[in-house]
Amino acid sequence: MTTKKYFYFTIGPVQGFVAQARRTRDFWAGSFILSWLSAVAMKEVDKQGGTIQFPKADTIFLDWIEGIQDNGNPPTQGSIPNRFKAKVNSNFCPEKIEESVRFAWKSLADVIYKGDFQNIESEQTKKIWDRQIKGFWEISWVITSDERDSSVLDRRKNLRIWMPPDEAGVKCSLMDGWQELSGVEKPQSKQLEAFWQQIRKKVGNDLKKGEHLSAVAWVKRRFAHYFKDVDKEMKSDWTLRGWKLKESVPSVAYLAAVHWLENVLIQTANNEKVKRVFECFYNLALELTKSHGELNTRIKCIATVTVLNEKWKSLDGNIFFEDVLQNKNNYPDQKKAKKVVGALKKLRKSCNLGSVTPFYAVLLMDGDSLGKHMSDSDKQGTISDGLKEFTDGVKQRVDAHNGFLIYAGGDDVLALLPLEDAFKCAVKLRAHYLRCFKDAKFSASISGAIEFAHIHAPLTKILKDSHNLLDNVAKEGCGRDAIAVRVWKQSGKALEWAQPWDIALDKDDVIISNLAKEFAKSHDDSKQFSSSFFYKIRTYFDLLNPSVKEAGIEGHNKENDENSSSECYLTEEEAVDLMAMEYVVSHVAGQDKKEICLSQARNIVKPLLQQCRRVIREPEKERDDWEKSKRLEVDGALLVRFLARKGVE
Repeated sequence: MTTKKYFYFTIGPVQGFVAQARRTRDFWAGSFILSWLSAVAMKEVDKQGGTIQFPKADTIFLDWIEGIQDNGNPPTQGSIPNRFKAKVNSNFCPEKIEESVRFAWKSLADVIYKGDFQNIESEQTKKIWDRQIKGFWEISWVITSDERDSSVLDRRKNLRIWMPPDEAGVKCSLMDGWQELSGVEKPQSKQLEAFWQQIRKKVGNDLKKGEHLSAVAWVKRRFAHYFKDVDKEMKSDWTLRGWKLKESVPSVAYLAAVHWLENVLIQTANNEKVKRVFECFYNLALELTKSHGELNTRIKCIATVTVLNEKWKSLDGNIFFEDVLQNKNNYPDQKKAKKVVGALKKLRKSCNLGSVTPFYAVLLMDGDSLGKHMSDSDKQGTISDGLKEFTDGVKQRVDAHNGFLIYAGGDDVLALLPLEDAFKCAVKLRAHYLRCFKDAKFSASISGAIEFAHIHAPLTKILKDSHNLLDNVAKEGCGRDAIAVRVWKQSGKALEWAQPWDIALDKDDVIISNLAKEFAKSHDDSKQFSSSFFYKIRTYFDLLNPSVKEAGIEGHNKENDENSSSECYLTEEEAVDLMAMEYVVSHVAGQDKKEICLSQARNIVKPLLQQCRRVIREPEKERDDWEKSKRLEVDGALLVRFLARKGVE
């Protein structure tokens, strides 16, 4: 009788590999490669007669790594989680799984090294490459006969035996602590620049001046060019194959600009004058950049309006921002850059448009408390089916909201979106998740984190912070089934807002987002109104708020504690009346063309104030009994202003 056992596998470091990224392509590549290596492990389990139990395997991805190309389109995003559980026989050999994963990683690295460094005469570079490629991954696995012991892998991971190799010399520009590939000892060295200059001549725009990369970072940067060339015979009698991937991934600057560009392109189709102005801008921009960097980028709202001239969507995203154009480090030929700036101003004027928003969104979502339910073997089948259905439907929803999906696997989602679409996409993904688990024997929920980030904010920092925002604010701070938001300007974190979904939503609409639309729609011609009201709202909140001790809730914004009154003399409705009156006064002072009465002002102010009180979800209680802060936090109002103006000051 063959004894059944259970194999648990995980590979990392996830954050150390994926989140350390300067470009969206680095970010996407890290996620894809990690999924690919996990898929190799799953395929090896299958070749040894094992069965993947959780999560349900992405059969299309698994077929493509073996060269079976008749099962759907080739995968373009990571969809295989970095950990899984499988049922195996007693003769199963776990060492072969780890060996195959490391062999696959080395095979990919070898293809890239041969293509980019084969003719570089540097023995030191080869030594660094081999050391870093060999010593990067931490792989943990365990076998148990107890099907219900779901914590066994975590206990194994706590026995950490993986140690990264010691790294000397100049460090990588992308991945902290890893030595760059030239082997030069000092950063201010002619040899360092000479080494990377010859590499830049070969790879072009894939490497910016001043970037010095390690082996692992170089694999991420160049993998899309070489993945199709992976073709290796595995010891378990199957062939590992790659496939052709798009080398173009939308930049954060392009994602920030897409709705502005969409508006322009629509006008070019209907107005000959605008078309001529845009054509002039396009030609000057192309002369400056010498690149169709976004030609293969497919963002829905742009793709639908570029039928007449496909190339017009292809300009690098940086070309729409004056401060980027005026930076000689970005564009040394400032004479040409100034011409582009002038043409950009003419284009904005001809289209009656303001400046492009310099903000985009990172959306991170994760199911709540699934690990607790996974310990119940009776629920595992339902959870696996639900997660498979959820994962399969993520990409179409991200695409529909003009986003770029980085990763969707299990209950995790990571995507980049235009500022205008982030809330709508999060709501649709939550609704999809709930539908996928509507028949589950437990209450399923999913939390989300949105980082609205300035295009010049370090991407690695934003990605790292998104996990903190999700785990510590949306989940722990709000009681899960919640949404949390942070805004990052060039100077740092500007604001934070969070609420349980039940408080944040009015049917399928985010209340904060709807308020922002009302402010933007009603007061386009009255910036004075907007500035006056939101400037004074901070002062009024200080007067209305009780002391910190009386508020009796943790996690509030303590920024203005010293100015807080010791007692709040107004009821909730009286506070609404007071702020509504200020709204009307500011409206008049701003000389808005549309008059507004007090009742209309109350309809706007009341939901605004509700969103400015932090609520903690308590699932064992009715919604009206959830813990609600007595303090009004100004960040909710500032988020409305930010969204209304799209971050443009």
